Amino acid sequence: MNTSRRTFLKTTTAAVLGFPAIVRASNLNSNLQVASVGCSGKGYSDMTEIGSHPKVKFTGFCDVDLTKFEKADAKFPGVPHFQDFREMFATLGDQFDAVHVSTPDHMHAFIAIDAMRRGKHLYCQKPLSHTVWEARQMRLQAAKSWVITQMGNQIHSATEYRTAVKLVRDGVIGKIKAVHSWQKNGGNGYTKLTGLPTPGLVPASLNWDWWLGVAPMRDYAPDVYHPFKWRDWQEFGEGTLGDFGCHILDPVFTALELGAPLVVSAESEGLNAQTWPSAETISYLFPGTRFTTGATLPLTWYDGGRQPDAALAQLPAGKKLPAAGSLLIGEGGNLIIPHVKMPELYPEEKFASFTMEKIPGSSHYHAWVDGALSGMKTTDSFDYACPLTEVVNLGNIATRLPGVALEWDAAALRFPNHLEAENLLTREYRDGWKIEAI
Repeated sequence: MNTSRRTFLKTTTAAVLGFPAIVRASNLNSNLQVASVGCSGKGYSDMTEIGSHPKVKFTGFCDVDLTKFEKADAKFPGVPHFQDFREMFATLGDQFDAVHVSTPDHMHAFIAIDAMRRGKHLYCQKPLSHTVWEARQMRLQAAKSWVITQMGNQIHSATEYRTAVKLVRDGVIGKIKAVHSWQKNGGNGYTKLTGLPTPGLVPASLNWDWWLGVAPMRDYAPDVYHPFKWRDWQEFGEGTLGDFGCHILDPVFTALELGAPLVVSAESEGLNAQTWPSAETISYLFPGTRFTTGATLPLTWYDGGRQPDAALAQLPAGKKLPAAGSLLIGEGGNLIIPHVKMPELYPEEKFASFTMEKIPGSSHYHAWVDGALSGMKTTDSFDYACPLTEVVNLGNIATRLPGVALEWDAAALRFPNHLEAENLLTREYRDGWKIEAI
């Protein structure tokens, strides 16, 4: 890491098409040495995209399950294997400049903060954290370490979402009065369980203690937690909102320059002590911005088969809302941002002669690599991505306390009207796995 070229510029939040700030650079003439934590599933996908950059060299692969290296080895042969990321970091020393973290949600912050404290650039899957407190600590550590960071919501850099952001910023539908966002196919659908499963034998290839990490000890059960169904469990995942919120809410937050909400509340069905609900509706109230009509903006999230009333969008007869996306209701029309599809303007007759300018997309992964090499911050760095993650985390707190309007003081990290809710801002860490405050 070439630390002699450190420069820090105080800037306002970069516009979606603006120039990011210089934070910290590696040597432009060398490769970016990357260590991977999580080598299967999304980890393999992230690795493949990051590794397609011509200046990336992988120097370590880590996975708690020793059966998960096969595809990674076929794609990038000769990279050393590790089962414990702590051993990998210590062994590699200065032989890595950056880390990508693609593990279950509950381990993101523990691994990411360790990497950043070592001065390593970081690409971390969404949601960045399992709790609000963790998201705040990740943001503070990124700033303290002067590293280049990126959240793994890759559609942030895609044509579809960039085009939607420009439509809003250009005032095509006027200022925004309300937002509705949803993932209709979400809900507790991976396990269908509401209580603890029957224990089973831990596979010889898996270190179950390290997989649990920060979470309380519990018995392993086959085909319940590992490798993917952890998303349903409150101890490990962040449910449908955590899975999709950092995608679907992203263009809304970028376009409207939203920050922390003032109030959040929720109602759901199927909630229990172990898994997330089968369906939920979460209501946020945000301070208004220069792109909204009033002093506040209501934003409502739906999942598990729920959606807003299609009539709100003024769709033509026979047209349905997409399965996932956002509806922005403006003074002069409505904008639908489907999940990974081009935006749509309604009512159709009003925009019949309008020509939509498509904003070119780019590689979200290469943007991070280029940033780490040049010192240029990305538009999805942690000073943007952590506040967005906090909003997702706050929604899950509201889900656990249904029917309560939680007033949020973001600066103080408090719910002034509900002390019980403050207990959910962080978690109890298992011995040996505590995250120290920045």
